[in-house]
Amino acid sequence: MYPEPTARSRFVVAARLLIPAAVLLWLIEAVDVVLFSDRLESHGIEPRQVDGLEGILFSPFLHDDVGHLVANTAPFLVLGALVMASGMKTFWQVTIGAALIGGSATWLLARQGNHIGASLVIFGYFGFLVVDGFIGRSLRSVAIAVLAALLYGSILWGALPTAGAGVSWEGHLFGLIAGGYIAYARSKSLVSSNDP
Repeated sequence: MYPEPTARSRFVVAARLLIPAAVLLWLIEAVDVVLFSDRLESHGIEPRQVDGLEGILFSPFLHDDVGHLVANTAPFLVLGALVMASGMKTFWQVTIGAALIGGSATWLLARQGNHIGASLVIFGYFGFLVVDGFIGRSLRSVAIAVLAALLYGSILWGALPTAGAGVSWEGHLFGLIAGGYIAYARSKSLVSSNDP
């Protein structure tokens, strides 16, 4: 049996994974601007277009401009670290699940256009944390949900059709739903595994 990781060790693991991931996003943006004249952005999710399917995989790594990436970097690091407090397996489930489920729903149902940005995954993190806090069985999950809501509750406006021109509110909404669904499915799995 392995000892329960300490808060410090979880923070170190989160920093070792999330900071290089954020650096990777910045490197991709720099390469896109310098070498490709922003052409990499065209590989985002294009709803109901066969060519747009690749965006389900690529869109979280692509950003419209530096301002877009600046807006996504801090919430990616903070909310990602809060999700990671539930364990590495959960972190990967939420990250991959939000990207694939949220991205697929965006491809199926969103307005025409090119949907890009890590915000789909960020909203997945937020949805997971809030739902996990409501249905979780620990004081820690409630405290983390409250912290996430206090820090980033205002992002919910970005999941509404009034979010503004050029904002993929559908990607935000479907990422949020995907994260919430993963928290719900995880709670059901934990309950059934604890049943005699």
